[in-house]
Amino acid sequence: MNMKEKISIVKIGGNIVDNPEALQAFLADFRELEGRKVLVHGGGVLASKMARQLGIETKMVEGRRITDEETIRVVTMVYAGWINKSIVARLQQVGCNALGLSGADANAIPSVRRSPVPIDFGFVGDPDPSKINAPFIAQLVDNGIVPVFCAITHDGQGSLLNTNADTIAYSVATALSAHFETTLFYCFEKEGVLRDVNDPTSLIPTMRQDECDALKQQGIIADGMIPKLDNSFRAISQGVSKVMILHAKNLLSGKGTLLTGSQSKE
Repeated sequence: MNMKEKISIVKIGGNIVDNPEALQAFLADFRELEGRKVLVHGGGVLASKMARQLGIETKMVEGRRITDEETIRVVTMVYAGWINKSIVARLQQVGCNALGLSGADANAIPSVRRSPVPIDFGFVGDPDPSKINAPFIAQLVDNGIVPVFCAITHDGQGSLLNTNADTIAYSVATALSAHFETTLFYCFEKEGVLRDVNDPTSLIPTMRQDECDALKQQGIIADGMIPKLDNSFRAISQGVSKVMILHAKNLLSGKGTLLTGSQSKE
């Protein structure tokens, strides 16, 4: 087997999606990223705003959204519709031949609906990297097309599922690492993993799994950063070459936190 081609899986957070100027600047940079690439985008605040306008109340349990039947309709309309196609149109504008997809299209990202016990989160699912239609995604990128995935997947039983976009990015990167040398980029509104969330100069430039565990125990890494890092190290343990967590404006410079394989226990 000769050298694998390189591919970049880039996840863009909802905060960037919500900011038209930041999104435009990011997409111009994304276009310049060399080689094969896939974009995964979060949802931002528009779905909650639309739900409110339609008089659908957001139900929360333990700080997590319940995706009931009315809600899955709205998030699908917003994520797979307006946001996904707006990003595709803007990529076409900058000369990047993008194709907008949900996980249901071409059975690209089948997911398992979460068990209703102990809490029924409704139409929410988790993808299984081994079930992802990697040959289809590979075929697209090999033909110069850039897949743009929203955070909607399906269960194979006819239901659409709301899915965490970070997890989709990890799953797609993991599945594609059998075919390509894969780099996963998590782009959001912070400089990377910070020792002090309020100090952008406290960037941690590189991190191993054991260092991450130590920082978690000290409470330095908390909240929304934990699932990002868990997904990142899981991706590395499953064949992804490297993971970068960085500010969306630093996609091309690569300034951020580089995660590498564990030096200590497996």
